[in-house]
Amino acid sequence: MLIAIPNVLTPEQVKQARAALDAADWIDGKGTTGAQAARVKDNSQLPNDHPVSREIGQMILQALSRNLLFMSAALPFSILPPMFNRYAGGQHYGAHVDNAIRQVPGTVQRIRTDLSCTLFFAEPEEYDGGELVVEDLFGSQQVKLPAGHMVLYPSSSLHHVRPVTRGARVSSFFWLQSMIRDDAKRRILFDMDMAIVRLNQELPDHQSVLSLTSTYHNMLRMWAEV
Repeated sequence: MLIAIPNVLTPEQVKQARAALDAADWIDGKGTTGAQAARVKDNSQLPNDHPVSREIGQMILQALSRNLLFMSAALPFSILPPMFNRYAGGQHYGAHVDNAIRQVPGTVQRIRTDLSCTLFFAEPEEYDGGELVVEDLFGSQQVKLPAGHMVLYPSSSLHHVRPVTRGARVSSFFWLQSMIRDDAKRRILFDMDMAIVRLNQELPDHQSVLSLTSTYHNMLRMWAEV
């Protein structure tokens, strides 16, 4: 399941974050990945402990905690601190699959990466190329969203970032462990939740709203890992 989540950050938040990111000191992105991925990775990243990374990462997490579409689609159990990358001058990231397990920086805690997230900080017209291409059971999809928007997709998907031939592609990327391990089950719960929302808007007092809501929570209780 690949879902675009609009307006995670406001235009003012994007403007402030972009100014801080543009002024930051970036490092070679190869130093933050495994040996196999490093062979196909060519980008710049902010160090995890960089003050700008921590500040904007916290802003992202706070925004996501209030985003109902994200919460419904992801059903997050644990979210890794957001990281930040930059592509320019032909930089790209070849086809790869994200690591299944990642350690929370500065701790001994590990999480299973069920979902991958990319939040854009550059407008599509600012750069050429840089599309995120995700391949999975839902087919091959190209993603290049407006600044402040985010895409959510299964971490098991083969994906790559096309070369940026003009301008710079600036974004945040991170992973999360969902309460629902299986993507197909997450999709069922998401579709049901969206149906409940629509029905509640159209027929708020209909008995079916209560019935469907009860079924949703019983299925969540049956499948969730917490």
